[in-house]
Amino acid sequence: MSKLRGAGTPKDDTAKQATGKGLNMTRTLEEPFSGAKAHGVFAALTARLKSCPDTKRPFEPRSACSLLPRVEFKRLASRLNPRPSKSRKVLAKKYLPAFASLRGWMCAAVLCLAAAATLAQQPVAVSAAQTPASKPENHITAEQQRQLFGTVDELIKFSSEETGLPIKSQVKRQITSRAAVESYVKGKLEEDESTRRLQRDEIVLKKFGLLDRDFELKPFLLALLKEQVEAYYDSKDKTVYLLDWVDIDEQKPVLAHELTHALQDQHSNLEKWNDQTPKDVSLNASDDRDHLAKDEMDTAREAVVEGQATAVMMDYLLKPAGKSLVTAPEVMDFVKQQMAVSESSPVLARAPLLLSESMIFPYREGLSFEQDVWMDQGREAAFAGALDRPPTSSWEIINPREYEQQHRPALPLLPNIHPLVDKLYTPYDIGQMGQLDVRILTELFGGDQAARDLTPAWDGGFYWAGQRRSAKIRQEQANTNSIALFYLSAWKNAASARAFARIYAKELDRKYSGVHLDPNAKAEAAEGLTAESQEQVYTTNEGPVVITIRGKLVFVTESFPLDVARPLTSLVLDAQGTGETRMAQNQPATLSAPVLASEAMEPLTANLIRFFSNCGAMKAGVEAGIRGARALK
Repeated sequence: MSKLRGAGTPKDDTAKQATGKGLNMTRTLEEPFSGAKAHGVFAALTARLKSCPDTKRPFEPRSACSLLPRVEFKRLASRLNPRPSKSRKVLAKKYLPAFASLRGWMCAAVLCLAAAATLAQQPVAVSAAQTPASKPENHITAEQQRQLFGTVDELIKFSSEETGLPIKSQVKRQITSRAAVESYVKGKLEEDESTRRLQRDEIVLKKFGLLDRDFELKPFLLALLKEQVEAYYDSKDKTVYLLDWVDIDEQKPVLAHELTHALQDQHSNLEKWNDQTPKDVSLNASDDRDHLAKDEMDTAREAVVEGQATAVMMDYLLKPAGKSLVTAPEVMDFVKQQMAVSESSPVLARAPLLLSESMIFPYREGLSFEQDVWMDQGREAAFAGALDRPPTSSWEIINPREYEQQHRPALPLLPNIHPLVDKLYTPYDIGQMGQLDVRILTELFGGDQAARDLTPAWDGGFYWAGQRRSAKIRQEQANTNSIALFYLSAWKNAASARAFARIYAKELDRKYSGVHLDPNAKAEAAEGLTAESQEQVYTTNEGPVVITIRGKLVFVTESFPLDVARPLTSLVLDAQGTGETRMAQNQPATLSAPVLASEAMEPLTANLIRFFSNCGAMKAGVEAGIRGARALK
């Protein structure tokens, strides 16, 4: 994820446009380039800009997407000038003259293209003149359908031999059209329980700064899924759906993947096994306890399911060369490299980092997890064993040796906060900031190096969000201004805690306007702070942000009034005690008053990961596996 996807040299006519001679600034802002065209220009120009000796601040291309969302567009501008503008058009007009001295047209073209890309997060209509003529779509014949149905029996047998999971019943099969797949995707968006959860998550993700305030999640997900769904096994009707517009040989690896899901379903009943999360909003301490006791299980389980299926697909592809995932472990490096490339997935190429990582995580980290367990403990442990004793957190998926040793992640304690917050706020969302969430957040806020440095130092965390009771109308409730949240992050050392707090604080002026450090608040806070605590208070257009560091803990409150934020800070930090982060299941019965984080909590990315996994095999994961296997042949 550290490289621009599909970076390459643009065609001559595209490069000529980028000089500014044929580029209309207003048109660029209102009519963004198509994904492929803009991608090539941006990749080439940013590579040149990065080498400009005149720039006062280093420029680091964002790995989330080749077409920068608005949050990352602001970050680009701030690296060239420390004062970000409030308006995209004003920003472009303000800095274009300055860029002339920084290799002239090259730097100006980058900003123009970045401005165009601010709209690229949304699915955009592209005229026929902007896109190459599409090839006529072929459909498989009746005879080919018969052959494809026969292939199902062959491939499920292969999957059973690879996994050791028995075939308990015949898998139903059905040919489906592109229109039917699109209808299926739309149905998932309208009816799927994960989507209803996502609608609630969207505003919290925007409050955290993981999505732009004006980003429309639902239409983007629809465009992304239309592009990405390759095939799917429906655990409700026990049917694998085959595509009528894809050649048989191209479908075989995907079928090997999806038929593994059929065997998993026969072994574990995926409908129940995959969804451990309570469906209702947590309204009180008892509800909190129930939510925090069950939730991150789903993220880990999705990674197991997709990791196993991708492992079988890889072995199917490697078998003709006499290799396998176990005998040729180096294939994992190729697959990871290929998952950072999205040349054939223009919608994915412009997806925010949160969405691309949530979609790829079960394939990339799930496959790596399965490979490690398979090599360390054998096939039984990697397949039936992982289904019977699944990991409970993204931490175990990222660190499979911890899973093998049956270690559980450290989990902070959440005390009963409702007497403090319920008068002003209706409980809205609660969950864990898992290791995957922290990796995404630190990469987005601080860059690749910050993510590499801080992710291993993560030691647990959770968040809670409430909606102002005074927000009565729907328009108010859809605004991040109606949400107040707090976030506790625990770290393995104090240096990492301080580094994270700095990164988080620097991101505030990307999320809010009118951000200022409040010097008067420091004196006011002195009485309530312990000797080892450090507090910073910022004023913003959505209320105060308070960042408190106490040893290896960082506690952030956003939009709570100070007379709520400070008692809340003391309550949560004091509940953690001293020493190592405490495990909930190890606490004595006398601590029953606090809400305890039990074996797992739902990470911020959980609903996205669950949703993508429920929709079928994703093109990016499948194609990366295919390219990785070919690289070894």
